[in-house]
Amino acid sequence: MSITYEDVLNAREKIKDAVILTPTVKATRLSLHLGIDLYLKLENLQHTSSFKARGALNKLLSLSDEQREKGVIACSAGNHAQGVAYNATRLGIPSTIIMPKFTPFNKIKRTEDFGAKVILYGNGFDESVGETMRIAEEENLTFIHPFDDDVVIAGQGTLGLEMLEQVPDLDVVVVPIGGGGMIAGVATAIKGINPDVEVIGAQAENFDAMLAMKERRPFTGGDLTIAEGIAVKTPSEKDFKIIDGLVDKIFTASEREIEIAIYNLLNDEKLVAEGAAGVGLAVIKKNIDYFKGKKVGMVLCGGNIDSRTLSTLILRGLIREGRITRLIFEIDDTPGQLSDISRIIGSAGANVIEVIHQRMMQTVSLKRAELEVVIEARDRLHVDEIIQTLEDAGFSVKALRDV
Repeated sequence: MSITYEDVLNAREKIKDAVILTPTVKATRLSLHLGIDLYLKLENLQHTSSFKARGALNKLLSLSDEQREKGVIACSAGNHAQGVAYNATRLGIPSTIIMPKFTPFNKIKRTEDFGAKVILYGNGFDESVGETMRIAEEENLTFIHPFDDDVVIAGQGTLGLEMLEQVPDLDVVVVPIGGGGMIAGVATAIKGINPDVEVIGAQAENFDAMLAMKERRPFTGGDLTIAEGIAVKTPSEKDFKIIDGLVDKIFTASEREIEIAIYNLLNDEKLVAEGAAGVGLAVIKKNIDYFKGKKVGMVLCGGNIDSRTLSTLILRGLIREGRITRLIFEIDDTPGQLSDISRIIGSAGANVIEVIHQRMMQTVSLKRAELEVVIEARDRLHVDEIIQTLEDAGFSVKALRDV
């Protein structure tokens, strides 16, 4: 069957005492920079830092006593896993989670911390789900699908009800798509309240399987993506039917665009977003003319990004802004050169972070040396001013600052 608006309302009554009513807040700086009125539904503040806790709880509450006693099993790259593990442990239900081998360590650890037994298998959700079904049958466990389940979908849809109650005059809502469960539930909720509100799907270019289904073409992607939470090659046919009827458009974003969007959310709004959450902002920025003049809501669906990935992403963002830049010099191999360069950089108000002084490589002549200096500056304009000052002092220098 297909879920109804009433199913979402019923789900909210069941789970409301055990989920966080997350806020929908205006993204003040992003609104100013983008020239639109943007509001963010902060599901990164939900239990387990993801919307997935909603659908998982709704499903667990629907189980019989016998099913609860035997336990449940799920397959997930992390957020559904944590949602199931957290709520299952809280309800006294044993849980087993199958996770793809590339799943970030923080998601594996948090799932185990919530009390689940974790098994790593396969290179992605589509490979892992087969092993999940085998174990479920062998051990007589109830399988909780992350998106191809009416009860789960209805649970995810509850965040859509909250969004329109918190900001009733939204014109459009942007929702990330992986398997399709969240947007199917959210679209059902939003169209049930106000059919005139547009619902826009957001997908990673590398995993645009739902868009491929909507365009009636084969899916040919499947490379690695920073948005691993929505890296699904085979979306749900059940969800597709809902999406095909209720979702107005689906846009995609590249890996670079998603990375920059995550950095924007952190830098402008001080919000930690995982890759799947960054996709929403990425498609808004990429298609900004479409959203001009509209009051836009976006589901910031989760904040479970690997700390090492986030660290690298921040550094790359600083490089793009010119706040960290590599300067390459070819200098005379004589005393005092490095001292003069450091003095000029310091006098210009920048900070030297790292220096590599290379004499041995044969890319420079015997009497010269290559010098690499990593500096911290205010922005790109500041770097340009520093380079000009160095050139005026007689140094040949070039900046390496694109990532």
